[in-house]
Amino acid sequence: MKFSLLHVSTLLSLALLGCHAVTPDVYWKSMLPNSPMPKSVKDLVYTAGWTDEKYTMVGVGSRGVEVGAGTPGDQTDVGVGRGGVAVHTTHRGKPVCVGVHPGPDPFNYLYAASADQLKDDPNVALFFLENDLHQGKEMKLHFTKVDPTQKPTFLPRQTADSIPFSSNKLPQIYNKFSIKPDSLEAKIMKQTLTQCESEGIKGEEKYCATSLESMVDFSTTKLGKKVKAISTEVNVKESTPLQKYTIEGAKKLVADRAVVCHRKNYAYAVFYCHKTVGTRAYVVSLVGENGNKAKAVAVCHKDTSKWNPKHLAFKVLKVKPGSVPVCHFLPEDHVVWVPY
Repeated sequence: MKFSLLHVSTLLSLALLGCHAVTPDVYWKSMLPNSPMPKSVKDLVYTAGWTDEKYTMVGVGSRGVEVGAGTPGDQTDVGVGRGGVAVHTTHRGKPVCVGVHPGPDPFNYLYAASADQLKDDPNVALFFLENDLHQGKEMKLHFTKVDPTQKPTFLPRQTADSIPFSSNKLPQIYNKFSIKPDSLEAKIMKQTLTQCESEGIKGEEKYCATSLESMVDFSTTKLGKKVKAISTEVNVKESTPLQKYTIEGAKKLVADRAVVCHRKNYAYAVFYCHKTVGTRAYVVSLVGENGNKAKAVAVCHKDTSKWNPKHLAFKVLKVKPGSVPVCHFLPEDHVVWVPY
């Protein structure tokens, strides 16, 4: 692949920067020495470095944020691709597109569900009532699995901070990533920026983390440094079909407050984080009817009175805002931070 002069200079400057800056994984260990990094986060961490025989580079190229490892001509592009988040490795052929489309986010509790979403959205199965969390309870669930190599990775904080992240800068952002303003990619990125800039639920503190370091900082600032990060883990390599799962056990985490970070669709890893109060978190052991096992993170919201009355959860569960705790499982690439 040929790089523009701007791209080459960006790659070189970032490579040199990586030689002197603290890498995201080292920053994690320094801030959270007693909290292992969840696999879902590890999959998004990219460590830059140089060796005598091979190099690794991160930069902003014509296709998006580009990550290359190996030798020239063997680069990987990670960015927003046509039809979704795309990853392209030149020696593998055509880009692989992960189905991501603009639309309501089920984890944005201020939005109203559409009629089509009730029929077609796989997230419908994620919502349930807290009294369902007991051994032997059966639920129909669909855990999607995305190859880690097909996910946009975190950028180093210095790089992420140097890129505009504001709806006021959309023309500049589109130009930076060579995105056509009327394209699907543009709509996806605009939607993420809009949610990041919109007001959250009253009483909650929200923040969009554009780097792993900033996500760690937000979580530790709100909860203290004695925190641990947990994510859903499904012991399969590919997405599983919608199927019946049986709860084998549910472990309630002690804290009644948490920071929940939801991965958003963008050219690089961005997480929408919000500090919640009156929240109970569980780690739920599940086994599918085909034998697949999962340890799913569930979050139960005790007070939903400020949610949109037409939110997907209320339509699925047929309950009213504020009447009962509403729970949901989190996909693998979301993170819950809880104090210990």
